[in-house]
Amino acid sequence: MTRMIASLAEISHSYDAVFCDLWGCLHNGHQPFPDAVAALQAYRKGGGRVVLLTNAPRPNISVIRHLDRMGVPHDAYDLVVSSGDATQEAMVSGLVGTRIFHIGAPKDESFFTEMTDDPARLASITRVPLDQATGVVCTGLADDETETPHDYRGVLLSAKVKGLTMLCANPDIIVDYGDKRLWCAGALAQDYEAMGATALYFGKPYSPAYALARRRLAALGCTPADDRLLAIGDGIDTDIRGGIAEGIDTLFVTGGISATEFGPNPLAPDAARLDAWLAAKELSPTAALPRLR
Repeated sequence: MTRMIASLAEISHSYDAVFCDLWGCLHNGHQPFPDAVAALQAYRKGGGRVVLLTNAPRPNISVIRHLDRMGVPHDAYDLVVSSGDATQEAMVSGLVGTRIFHIGAPKDESFFTEMTDDPARLASITRVPLDQATGVVCTGLADDETETPHDYRGVLLSAKVKGLTMLCANPDIIVDYGDKRLWCAGALAQDYEAMGATALYFGKPYSPAYALARRRLAALGCTPADDRLLAIGDGIDTDIRGGIAEGIDTLFVTGGISATEFGPNPLAPDAARLDAWLAAKELSPTAALPRLR
């Protein structure tokens, strides 16, 4: 049974480190949530480690710049680990060859130019037109404010006919950007698989992102046992499903992307509706709260 709590502080003493989601938990794409920032700052002051584990399709260097522009203070976290980081590792390992066709936006260019660990490895990758490619990397839609996944049907069919494997740098299907709901790379990868093609995922809920987060946390001298780790997020099929699959406790933020499922007031989710919804998902987060605070 999922325990409803009012704040992270109620349970934080049980954990040495948290894997905290960004969009919907710490910020809305435009600005940080002050209560969430304060909660993470307080947790770190108490000795806990904070890994911001995000499905952003860009390297963590780019994500940190975005956090800086929004005004998220550095004392709210220890590390940022992105789905983009984990996907880059797979790409430079040659998983889909070295000639890459990119589906994504200009804002994702840093995926091919910046890398936290040994960026010289990016030199092995050449971006090419689809007809010359050995693989596809999808970081998202080229214009997620005007396009839909349907606009990519022709490109995906052509890639499928060529037998290309897609590396999906963001498993999210949708994301809330302020008051707008936008499509993500996961929607294109889902359509690609529906065509009978192969897509590989590296962000939450899949293991590569967690493995990378654990390695980088260990580099700071923090190697908590599974029962001392907590995954925080508003994505039931990414943050929560992924945390449960990793064998770690989870804290579900009900007031994020699924807020409308639990009644008209995001700050007061209806307990019966939440229980029924979680039962239908066949998932049971360790705890839940309306907003991270």
